[in-house]
Amino acid sequence: MTLSELTVKDVMTRGVISVPIDYPAMEVAKIMAKQNVSSIAVIDENGEVMGMIAEMDMLKIILDESLMDTTVEDIMNYEVQSVKPSTSLKETAEIMKKKGIHRLLVLSEPGVGASYRPVGILSASDIISKVK
Repeated sequence: MTLSELTVKDVMTRGVISVPIDYPAMEVAKIMAKQNVSSIAVIDENGEVMGMIAEMDMLKIILDESLMDTTVEDIMNYEVQSVKPSTSLKETAEIMKKKGIHRLLVLSEPGVGASYRPVGILSASDIISKVK
């Protein structure tokens, strides 16, 4: 199959680690280390994505001790780069190239249960592994 024929749902990593928006930021660092992940979704009380917190966000806390007692809401990135499960891998690769990113959150399809819920994550290496 070609990248145009494969979709995000065919290769994405299912199951996204997430934390509530009021979660202590320093606890996120522990989760990242334990789960060996570089980013975590931040969700509201309905399970919808509000933002992402990444390793670089965690460095803000490490470098500024006044942020040690902050929540993820204070340091997360509100601009979430995402795709739908039905998006082709070719289109996804084009998005990644254009935006200069190597990972996209996969959000549930509108009209299929709740919208904007994280259902997976897709990295550039996931796409590259499908090139034959």
